[in-house]
Amino acid sequence: MGFIVRMQLNHRGRTAEEEKSFAVVFLFFFRNYCKWVLCLFLSLYFFTSYFVEDRPSLSSSSSSVLRTHLSASHKSSSSLASRALIESSAVNITSMVRPGIFKGMRIYIYDLPAKYNSDWVASSDRCATHLFAAEVAVHRALLSAAAVRTTDPYDADFFFIPVYVSCNFTTSNGFPSLGHARSLLASAVDYVSTRFPFWNRTHGSDHIFVASHDFGACFHAMEEKAIEDGIPEFMKKSIILQTFGVTYKHPCQDVEHVVIPPYVSPESVRITLDKAPANGRRDIWAFFRGKMEVNPKNISGSFYSKGVRTAILKNFAGNRRFYIQRRRFAGYQSEIVRSVFCLCPLGWAPWSPRLVESVALGCVPVVIADGIRLPFPEAVRWPEISLTVEEKDVAKLGKVLGHVAVSNLSVIERNLNDPAVKRALLYNVPMMEGDATWQILLALSKKIDRSYRRSMVISQ
Repeated sequence: MGFIVRMQLNHRGRTAEEEKSFAVVFLFFFRNYCKWVLCLFLSLYFFTSYFVEDRPSLSSSSSSVLRTHLSASHKSSSSLASRALIESSAVNITSMVRPGIFKGMRIYIYDLPAKYNSDWVASSDRCATHLFAAEVAVHRALLSAAAVRTTDPYDADFFFIPVYVSCNFTTSNGFPSLGHARSLLASAVDYVSTRFPFWNRTHGSDHIFVASHDFGACFHAMEEKAIEDGIPEFMKKSIILQTFGVTYKHPCQDVEHVVIPPYVSPESVRITLDKAPANGRRDIWAFFRGKMEVNPKNISGSFYSKGVRTAILKNFAGNRRFYIQRRRFAGYQSEIVRSVFCLCPLGWAPWSPRLVESVALGCVPVVIADGIRLPFPEAVRWPEISLTVEEKDVAKLGKVLGHVAVSNLSVIERNLNDPAVKRALLYNVPMMEGDATWQILLALSKKIDRSYRRSMVISQ
């Protein structure tokens, strides 16, 4: 600026030509000076705006008070330490998520008392590893999913209620009891609805549960009883992530839901493949190990597996091409990885963890469960990697598999060996791109119109 002043003082007494030259020089320096000042202010603006977070304002002062109360009452020192650990482990997940992949969806996870979840895991290691453990796996994966998780409920599109109802192993046969499921879930809903405003404003329509049981949110292993009891009234407006799904109308899926895969430990799959690679020798042509009864009618008067497994036993137990076993074997994944075809018949419910194990270990799944709806059909093109045999045609299995073996088996196996297909059916912690939790999030993002937060933004 001093330079310009000096030029102006020296202006007096100049000729017209000199004044013209002076004007040109003055304009040159003045224009560059303005550019410099403009660049300086723009740089300061972008630098400071980088540290300012654009947060939506609340509609009233009472909402602001409630937000402050929630933040204070739900952030203990231990939870903050856990959050720091979780978020540091999920940095790669956040950075790799493509913009818009989940439509900017945000999920709030209720921090429930331990009696609803972690106490069950502490009481039994099976809680986090058995076939119903998707309820634990999804919870843990979402905790690590920094790409979608929010710790501010007012920013949430969906609310996840983490209740483990499949970990009551007090029955004499060792299978989990579901007798307490409804009361435990009702208690959890009472907890969140009396401490937070979010359930009541939508009657739970933007809230998510996991029901990884035989007949989903009907919470009973026997279909007749499951239908009779139905889905609890308080869950009927919510979104259910459930392993049960069929292509026909059924009371146990008469709710907004996403069909998810049953839980199979990724670690168990890795250990099996370390010992015997999926592209190794397969010396078992057709394989099944599981519960099979000579007389399938049990004490309740129902026929287990609708008699399908008994038909498998009677028709193929003596066939040298079929490896059929009734007794449990802890290392039976080592048999799957040696097999070409893996039979996946229904049990009490249509679905089975064998579907996931077969795909993960490279054995062609032979689905024998009429009307079953399989998880994530967009990511897993089931018709290209599996076979479907109607329940009434079980006796023809030998001919069906023989025909496939000499026609298009190589094509099916090539499709089956796609790593993306295997990944889509396994739950990882932290979440991996394309895995089961990722597929759940994609499915939930398609239900974003249920978000109360977004509906308020649109209405404004």
